[in-house]
Amino acid sequence: MLASANDLTAARQRIAAAYDPAALEAAGTQLMAVLAEHFHNVESRDAKVLNWNEPAAQVREARRLLDEFLLPPREGLGEGSLVASITSRIAALTRETLARGQNLHHPHYVGHQVPAPIPLAGLFDLVGTITNQCMAIYEMGPWATAVEHAVIDAVGERIGFTSGRFAGLVTSGGSLANLTGLLTARNVTLGDAWSAGLSGRNPAPVLVAQADAHYSVTRSAGILGLGTNQIIPAALDQRRRMDPDQLDRTLSDLRARGTPIIAVSAAACATPIGAFDPLADIADVCRRHKVWLHVDAAHGGALVFSQRHRHLLAGIEQADSIVCDAHKMMFVPALCAMLFYKNREHRIATFHQDAPYLFDPTATELRDYDSGIVNLECTKRSAAFGVWGIWSLLGPQIFADLVDVTIDLAQKFHALLEATDDFVPLHEPQCNIVVFRYEPPELRDAPVEKIDAFQLQLRRAVIESGEFYLVQSRLDGRTILRTTMMNPLTTEDDLRGLLDCIRSAARTLL
Repeated sequence: MLASANDLTAARQRIAAAYDPAALEAAGTQLMAVLAEHFHNVESRDAKVLNWNEPAAQVREARRLLDEFLLPPREGLGEGSLVASITSRIAALTRETLARGQNLHHPHYVGHQVPAPIPLAGLFDLVGTITNQCMAIYEMGPWATAVEHAVIDAVGERIGFTSGRFAGLVTSGGSLANLTGLLTARNVTLGDAWSAGLSGRNPAPVLVAQADAHYSVTRSAGILGLGTNQIIPAALDQRRRMDPDQLDRTLSDLRARGTPIIAVSAAACATPIGAFDPLADIADVCRRHKVWLHVDAAHGGALVFSQRHRHLLAGIEQADSIVCDAHKMMFVPALCAMLFYKNREHRIATFHQDAPYLFDPTATELRDYDSGIVNLECTKRSAAFGVWGIWSLLGPQIFADLVDVTIDLAQKFHALLEATDDFVPLHEPQCNIVVFRYEPPELRDAPVEKIDAFQLQLRRAVIESGEFYLVQSRLDGRTILRTTMMNPLTTEDDLRGLLDCIRSAARTLL
């Protein structure tokens, strides 16, 4: 059915309103005012951390707002009135969004490994998002590509790789980065796995992984066709770090049986308590056995910027592949995960594809800059803009500052826990992660099942109050409370307040 001239005219008017630079300018100005007010309220602790609402109620409200969209402009409605309507509506929608979400910038947020990002970084992401600086081939995102390469080079040099000999890429999240790195290890180790697959191989290949490895490593084994049953957990020492001597024995046994080893996946740091594996010793073991070393440093990789804590990553430059999430301890907005290869040539061992509509066979000089060749994603957002912008604005010292301050907060919190008789700290923190239990006198002689259940009830009461946000986990079969210092504006007084908040919530439950 052909559209009428009137229909097309109305359509063009609506499109013009959506693309109007004047509306963007007015709405953007108002948006920044709303956000500034929000940050003032949150950072001054005049708001809740988590705006708790039941999921179904949230969905109903989101749908209600969908159905209240601005009506098409009536005939005769002036351009100024339309701009004012758009500006007002965007401000209202933004306020509703902020009133119903998680407030990571509240100093009482000590929850997941998701940071309160540097707000200024979001402005650089905003430019890339609004103008859709997407990537796949160089000509589609020439500046986004240049920025990504510059960031990879700068961070890779901080890691300790030799300039010009390593390579890397930015992708959407640590899980995807781990999958891509381990896929590369599989292809390099087995040679023909991309085309021939893994079926029929005897013995079946294995992946040796830190026993506390992030679930994305296990997920990768399933996706890559290895199977999760083919993961060999690497033994840990008393501090939950991979034990190099035990690893040596494990690899020797596998080699003796002729079992192909895809890689050893180490952690820096592991998720449960933030333990850093002794990477230099592990690298020595892997080198002797000629095994690919992959390091999941999604959380702790940013310690390369810190003079105080860089020693925890000693030896990381010997790894064959490394994952580091800038949207964790480099404090930029999600998602921005970096994957590095020590050997530059390994970047093209991951995928083998033929896409003539994308890759120009005559432009061989651009091959190193076509991100779609090395990345699971084809179209990809310009994820490195936030890192590049903050580094260009404030320099790398800001990343060191953020690492040092948040790890110092964790150490102070651990000291506060040790000074009490009703909290039980469960480890000495290496990073900004602290886990513990609350065991008041009323529960001292209670069964462990009751104590564990109480931790979950306690956490739920705390987060629904909106006063603090922390998470739960499991350690050695027991339920625990877990905090990650991901807001550099948190203070020691805030952490004392967390202990008081937990005690207050406990009194209402006991």
